[in-house]
Amino acid sequence: MIRKIFLLLFSLILSTIAFCQNPKTIHVFVALCDNVNQGIVPVPAGIGNGQNPSTNLYWGCGYGVKTYFAKHSGDWQLLKTIPNPEEHILERLLFKHKTTNTFLLADAYDGAHIKACTIDFLNASAGDFNCTYLYNDQYIEFGGQADLLAYTGHDGLMDFNLDLALVSKSNKKRDVIILACYSKSYFKEFIRDAGANPVIWTSGLMAPEAYTLEWALDGWVIGESDAQIAERAAQAYNHYQKCGINGARNLLRTGF
Repeated sequence: MIRKIFLLLFSLILSTIAFCQNPKTIHVFVALCDNVNQGIVPVPAGIGNGQNPSTNLYWGCGYGVKTYFAKHSGDWQLLKTIPNPEEHILERLLFKHKTTNTFLLADAYDGAHIKACTIDFLNASAGDFNCTYLYNDQYIEFGGQADLLAYTGHDGLMDFNLDLALVSKSNKKRDVIILACYSKSYFKEFIRDAGANPVIWTSGLMAPEAYTLEWALDGWVIGESDAQIAERAAQAYNHYQKCGINGARNLLRTGF
């Protein structure tokens, strides 16, 4: 009996130590789909309202970040929903990975402010843009202190130019995933200047839905190589889009 109690206490101590160690962190920037304010091929009005996250194509729909991660992923637990946490951010979600000490913060940006979303993502990629979240008396660093930054949505750089000079703020090399059309072509110089590592970006048109991100993160959280993570993303995209695995691999690239 004493041995069982000792083993239980030892297990609890190990769990506490693991939680108190700095967790791995992911910050996802989602520019909500917006028929009116973005240069996209229009989608049905209900899913293309960039001011309504609950029905938005990239957030509240079945393959949107909120719904897919909260309801269709077996790997992530939704811990907290925060409405309007910052200017231009309509909703914020905090997730924890169920089997690793990894936290994910996802922000739904008003579709009319896709430029602000893009700038925040790029600044974070360079180690700027501070964002700290208090959970269970532990401060968790996101933004420029996150280990992985992800952008998903329309490629706003196809519509506007940014006068943004990026310089890496630390020696830490942050990983980035950019799920948007032709993101390698449009984001390449910014990401290079930011000193970030492009784990996944795209060579052509794509549907930036959450399954591609979620499958990629399955590999990232367990420390797979960039090539292995990109393969997971390609497998996901082909599974849902039925585009052929070679087409998916050509679309979802890794590295410069």
